[in-house]
Amino acid sequence: MSTQVTVVGIGADGWTGLSARARELVEAADVVLGGERHLAMLPSTGSVNEADQTREPWPSPLREGLPALLEQHAGKKVVALASGDPLVSGIATTLVDLLGKNAVEVVPALSSVALARARMRWSAESTEVVTLVGRDPHLVARSLAPGLRLLVLSSDGSTPAEVAGLLTTAGYGASPMTVLADLGSEAESRTDGVAASWGDREAPALNVVAVELVSSGATVLGFTAGLPEGAFDHDGQITKRDVRASALARLAPLPGQLLWDVGAGAGSVAIEWMRAHPTCRAVAIEAREDRAARISRNADALGVPALDVRTGHAPEALADLEAPHAIFIGGGATEPGVLDACWTALCPGGRLVVHGVTLETEAVLAVRYAELGGELTRLHVEHAAPIGTFTGWTPARAITQWAVTKSEVPA
Repeated sequence: MSTQVTVVGIGADGWTGLSARARELVEAADVVLGGERHLAMLPSTGSVNEADQTREPWPSPLREGLPALLEQHAGKKVVALASGDPLVSGIATTLVDLLGKNAVEVVPALSSVALARARMRWSAESTEVVTLVGRDPHLVARSLAPGLRLLVLSSDGSTPAEVAGLLTTAGYGASPMTVLADLGSEAESRTDGVAASWGDREAPALNVVAVELVSSGATVLGFTAGLPEGAFDHDGQITKRDVRASALARLAPLPGQLLWDVGAGAGSVAIEWMRAHPTCRAVAIEAREDRAARISRNADALGVPALDVRTGHAPEALADLEAPHAIFIGGGATEPGVLDACWTALCPGGRLVVHGVTLETEAVLAVRYAELGGELTRLHVEHAAPIGTFTGWTPARAITQWAVTKSEVPA
């Protein structure tokens, strides 16, 4: 028997703040699930008698323990309590993933995002929301741009200090910060300050951080492909920005899709892929351990700490990876088995882009182009540089680029 769950949003004002319908749903439930804090908000006497209901806290770890808990209560009226809007970094998203959308009803309350915008007088269209609930604080770095307003959903009371430290390190120490805690409750509080002078002070556990980004010497990075090489820590093994922009245009990052960056070097292609959309995913495969460690540091600094960095040689290192929607091979295309393994693993409709600088790689790509089609392009980039007291053009190595979509295979 399948489990049906109604998720009821509850604010910091607790039971008294619930709508009449939300109260009726909780009162009629056989089972109420929620965090210890939420369950404690329910009255133990009166119309909702604790003795007449099963009230259980969420299991730990949550995701692994949920299926057994829900199966235990199959066929009963189950209500789950969640903070504010249960679909904003909330339990409702997890339940929909597990049970399907038809098995979950959601009755939201005011979200902390809506309350925070109201307190700050910020419109929805002028504000970007970054959730750090159970996530790496380095995610904030992806959204850094002068003049942008951020609402950061904190994981706990230490998050504001972590955010302030990251902003200061990134050159945004002059940014005004406001910590809004216990929104909607009698204990609601507001603390204002500036990132650079925030220090390590602890905030109440339930808080949202509002930031107006002000650059104080930061290197401003755009949101389109082709970040300067100086944005990355590298040892020279990096796909240069002009050809990187060309590669990413053909890789075509799409929400939720997965990229393999094979022979990742500094990780620049994988990192820019993930910066294209918050749900883009990537695996960077790099043979050298020192470079793999550098990729992780670059991913943190540029706001994509979830980049999956694997140390190993292709094609062996590709064997157990999830099938990708796009693959970039920046080096090693002549290694036996690499191109074949990548092409076989690529999802239907997936994009493959390969770069080469040697005659040997160019010959391999010419053969593959003849077999599979796509685009074969030579990229020549020249930069102005001093020649004595004059200025002339200095050419970089020509790049041969093969780009192909798997659906383009001739019949």
